[in-house]
Amino acid sequence: MAQQSSNKHRQNENIVENRALSIYEALIPVIALVGMLAYNVYVFGDDALSGSNQFILLLGGAVAAIVGFRNKVSYKQMLAEVAENVKSTTGALLILLMVGALAGTWLISGIIPAMIYYGLQILNPTIFLAACVIICAIISIATGSSWTTAATVGIALIGIGDALGISLGMTAGAVLSGAYFGDKLSPLSDTTNLAPAMAGGELFSHIKYMTITTVPTIAVTLIVFIIIGLNIDTSGTADVDGILASVNATFNINGWLFLVPIAVIFLIVKKTPPLAALLIGTLLGALFAIIFQPDVVAGITNTKELTFESGYKGVLKAITVKTSIPTDNDALNDLFSAKGMEGMLGTIWLIVCAMVFGGIMDGIGALARISRALLSLAKTTFGLFASTVASCLALNVTASDQYLAIVVPGKMFSKAYADRGLAPENLSRTLEDSGTVTSVLVPWNTCGAYHSGVLGVSVMEYFVYAIFNWLSPIMTLIFAGLGIKIKQLVAKKED
Repeated sequence: MAQQSSNKHRQNENIVENRALSIYEALIPVIALVGMLAYNVYVFGDDALSGSNQFILLLGGAVAAIVGFRNKVSYKQMLAEVAENVKSTTGALLILLMVGALAGTWLISGIIPAMIYYGLQILNPTIFLAACVIICAIISIATGSSWTTAATVGIALIGIGDALGISLGMTAGAVLSGAYFGDKLSPLSDTTNLAPAMAGGELFSHIKYMTITTVPTIAVTLIVFIIIGLNIDTSGTADVDGILASVNATFNINGWLFLVPIAVIFLIVKKTPPLAALLIGTLLGALFAIIFQPDVVAGITNTKELTFESGYKGVLKAITVKTSIPTDNDALNDLFSAKGMEGMLGTIWLIVCAMVFGGIMDGIGALARISRALLSLAKTTFGLFASTVASCLALNVTASDQYLAIVVPGKMFSKAYADRGLAPENLSRTLEDSGTVTSVLVPWNTCGAYHSGVLGVSVMEYFVYAIFNWLSPIMTLIFAGLGIKIKQLVAKKED
């Protein structure tokens, strides 16, 4: 009798603790978070990612916890969900650290400079705009950063385009189209790592799945720029001899350097675990740095000659902390800089804080409630994709930051995609197609403000010509509407 009474008491307790949230209660933390983030970005601008946005995510988690406490959800239950969320990103966090390490050794070995060196040589006045797209794509893939690409080679291309009499808006649009294509597909990019981490996917699977929409988008972009280029008059020449000479004077540039990226690509194709592939790429980069760039490695440690000790120290510095390779060209100095594993800590910090917010939202049942509401509104798979695109665009406009346009919809929609039987790659691809690339089209977004300021071209001037950026969300909706390559969730077999 006592046992029955105890069971009855526990059942009653569970009923109270698991009381479903209303949609209004579930949205309170999301609305509060977006409002706080929008104000924070307004106050801090580009510096918001230095830590204040991360703390705002924790405050959003606190708001969600208050909603949970009001609905009898225990602190222990919420903390357990947070722990599970953080645990699920362990692989992504380790990959981010290894990406930082790889970027460091690929810089000092001359691999990244070689990509830039050969990329600039395809510049031709007749197809200048299309060449801008290709050059910036190559450099952005190599560096993983659209910001660095625009601030270095992008500025040089703007000057060359101006000298040729080409509209600054056209050149800026071509630069940004290529820069964001590379940023989107590069495993060195923080947004490329962030999207699958939020969606619950895997890095290289995400990159492979993105090519389905990204390749047609960049193909259309190139065709349009080729047509534009063939119908405008250019004058003068595209002089990049000074930049090429500076690269050649600093690094020993040769074709052997491409063996390292080829090896990494081969490992990825052979489905080698990402961490292993990146580690091998990092170690090969270090080896090639010692073989081909001994002066560069010695210079990192301020020694005249390469010794075992200086080589070891130089390589480890490139892997772990910020490393800059000085040249006689100011435009290249920012480009020839890598932040190592240390440079990834900001993104890791952002992911952990996002997991705290998402974990508490999971624990109180808010994400499940929002997911049900989204599924009820999005009657079709296309509707779900369209809702994701709209959310990313809305956050780029309101929260003014591309990272938040990935983090918030990523956590909010992940369960909705799973409930509809869709693989996480669908969500991570849509986040990048609509969150990452459109941020540069909003004047008050951190990306729009940055690129406009760096290139000296207003958003309104380059908006129409940033073809890749505004076409990407349209392309992802076309593929969703036609049901092309919509990856289904495959249930894991039980042991």
